[in-house]
Amino acid sequence: MAPNPSSTPVRTAAPADLDALVALELRAFSGDRMSRAQYRRHLVSPHAAVLVADAADEGLLGSALVFFREGSTLARLYSIATAPAARGRGIGTGLLAAAEQAARRRGSRALRLEVRVDNAAAIGLYERAGYLRIGRYAGYYEDGADAWRYEKPLATR
Repeated sequence: MAPNPSSTPVRTAAPADLDALVALELRAFSGDRMSRAQYRRHLVSPHAAVLVADAADEGLLGSALVFFREGSTLARLYSIATAPAARGRGIGTGLLAAAEQAARRRGSRALRLEVRVDNAAAIGLYERAGYLRIGRYAGYYEDGADAWRYEKPLATR
């Protein structure tokens, strides 16, 4: 289990979590969603880590997806999703810490991500956690919104 400032444990997702992951994706995002087939593939991929914040009495409250490229020491945080009803409870912070821990375990020296330029909550989360803005992508999202690119060096422990 990963460190988590909320009381919700974070664990590695299992294939049995597929339905809950897809349902969370639908609740958390209005666009740029991952499909059932994508989640199914990532759950068993050696190049991905799917993490979930799982409350016994509430189900999946959040998820994170991290990608690893063979031969690279740079990991990519592809997505963090938090159920709307669970926002403000530290779920995102716990998932981010777990994603960093998963990247360190895989030998990654840095974690990189993209975030919508209008997503103030996520930008605040990443900046509080020590991520540095390193670029901007015009028209990155399916609705044409721009993205900021962030990166954080990961100290090896």
